[in-house]
Amino acid sequence: MAPEKLWEPSERAIEEAQLTQFARQVVRKRRLELNSYPEFYRWSVDNPEEFWSDVWDYCGVLAARKGSTVLVDGDKMPGARWFPEARLNFAENLMRRGDRGDAFVFWDETGFRRRVSYADLYSDVSRAAQALTALGLRSGDRVAAFIPNIPEAGMLALAALSQGMVCASCSPDFGVDGVLDRFGQIEPKVLFCADGYRYNGEAHSSLERVREIAEKLPSVRKVVVVPHLDARPDVSEVPKAVLLEEWLRRYTPGNIAFAQLPFDHPVYILFTSGTTGKPKCIVHGAGGTLLQGLKMLKLHCDLRPGDRFFYFCTTNWVVWNLLFSGICAEASVMLYDGSPFAKNGRILFDYAEKERITHFGTSAKFIDAIAKRGLRPRDTHELSALRMILSTGSPLAPESFDYVYQAVKSDVCLASISGGTDIMGAFAEANAVLPVYRGELQCRSLGMAVEVFNEKGESVINEKGELVCTKPFPSMPLGFWNDPGDERYHAAYFTKYPNVWCHGDWSELTERGTLLVYGRSDATLNPGGVRIGTAEIYRVVERIDEVEEAVAIGQLWPPEQPTDTRVVLFVKLRGSLKLEDHLEERIRHEIRRHASPRHVPARIVQVADIPRTKNGKVVELAVKAVVHGMPVAGTDALANPEALELYRDLPELAT
Repeated sequence: MAPEKLWEPSERAIEEAQLTQFARQVVRKRRLELNSYPEFYRWSVDNPEEFWSDVWDYCGVLAARKGSTVLVDGDKMPGARWFPEARLNFAENLMRRGDRGDAFVFWDETGFRRRVSYADLYSDVSRAAQALTALGLRSGDRVAAFIPNIPEAGMLALAALSQGMVCASCSPDFGVDGVLDRFGQIEPKVLFCADGYRYNGEAHSSLERVREIAEKLPSVRKVVVVPHLDARPDVSEVPKAVLLEEWLRRYTPGNIAFAQLPFDHPVYILFTSGTTGKPKCIVHGAGGTLLQGLKMLKLHCDLRPGDRFFYFCTTNWVVWNLLFSGICAEASVMLYDGSPFAKNGRILFDYAEKERITHFGTSAKFIDAIAKRGLRPRDTHELSALRMILSTGSPLAPESFDYVYQAVKSDVCLASISGGTDIMGAFAEANAVLPVYRGELQCRSLGMAVEVFNEKGESVINEKGELVCTKPFPSMPLGFWNDPGDERYHAAYFTKYPNVWCHGDWSELTERGTLLVYGRSDATLNPGGVRIGTAEIYRVVERIDEVEEAVAIGQLWPPEQPTDTRVVLFVKLRGSLKLEDHLEERIRHEIRRHASPRHVPARIVQVADIPRTKNGKVVELAVKAVVHGMPVAGTDALANPEALELYRDLPELAT
């Protein structure tokens, strides 16, 4: 039985959507008989060369050359090559608009700070591109940014990308070791940074850490400091440092000579969280990043020129790269730096109201948190411009769907999406022309051959299994940095099912084409040989008022000679509450009632904090490692690494 339908677009909205216009254009051009999204989706994955070529044309990719060949070795995964004859520049496609409209709008915890027009952005990028080439940097050289989510982060990235340089970024709340674990692998020639950042009402200087980082990165020729906390910060103690305006002073704005480069020329290096070892450096190419972004933003999200696109994120997360790409759709990108809970949790909705945000992106954790705070933005804010709310980072619980429609806005497309760093996009996608069903991700993304496989490698419907992609797609990574023979790259995605991308999400595909995600496959629980997704437990537990947050792991049992796994649930309670017998019994009862008896934990343990990454994701594998007395690498990737010690040698887990 289908779950409750919470929203559906009006006939006018469907008619005017860019996805509708694109599909009609393709149907006419290709003389197809297609009358629904599922049919069009199936055509897009069965005919990848035609589909991606049509995306290129419809979205108006700017290129010196497209070429006649779309796909070579399309049966190889990895190994397929897209648009091998093409020559283009990623930054040129993002900077196609040059008027006085807003390219970037920036707010912090105090409210509005400043605007940057498309025209001014072009001028600044042209000067920074000249400064980079004057330092001797060339196509393929790396630049790194240790910087908050401010307009200069995007401007400096565009300058580097315009000349074919490769960009990597890291948020300024990282410690020195965490930054060096990332940037040390890629040997950047320029380090961009700010003098600090603000969070939760406090100013945090970055310059002492920048000094240490610069001293330990011998490849760096120049450290460019953006004034953010102070108008003229003292950078005299930082080796090779110069303030941004001093660096740009000798250059005058002019036309940018965008380097025309191959489709698979690298543009970004993104980093995995690094909590299970040294962060992997995932290399993404220009053409794939561009096409995937255009498809996602214009076709799935229906982002249009003049729209106002916001996503709460830091520069450490792939979501920042996708947010930044909003300018390729000629929209205004809305930046925010600081705590999302400033002004008693109202700041982001103040932003949405004042700036008339059309697309509001956030995380499932944020939605759950404001629900528990009792916020009702629909009663306190005027959100008539808002058309789409995007949620990612972890599965959005059915109760969070209810909350959004009851307390935020009733007439909005609520899109829980899933994909990530690995693919520079989404497998499960927003869709402005499809309904929203409670607790489900709306659809599979066009051109992405997404299926769910059981243990035998068979495609299944209405059964839980591994989320896979059975055909190549343009935004597959070019590989991992410094990975001879692509050994680590192959091991990460292609060993479980040969020639098939295994994404590592425990999922279910419905007969309607919607998806459910139950958590990461490597964190699934396996008591008695039955696989259980952790999200199935969280969505029950975290709607209990007393529970603020939870993490579940599988503990090998018994410890001396393990023959099975038992489920252990750690709960962080609100305020000064204690895990008394009656609350523990209610948690068990609710899990048994709303999930199954197999989901009921063998042990429930109260903890003072739940460790999570700086992007807000709970680190189940790190908790599991500590519980089993194993080391945890890369704790600098955590927002609260000290929390891991709470799980070491717990007497409650000895019996």
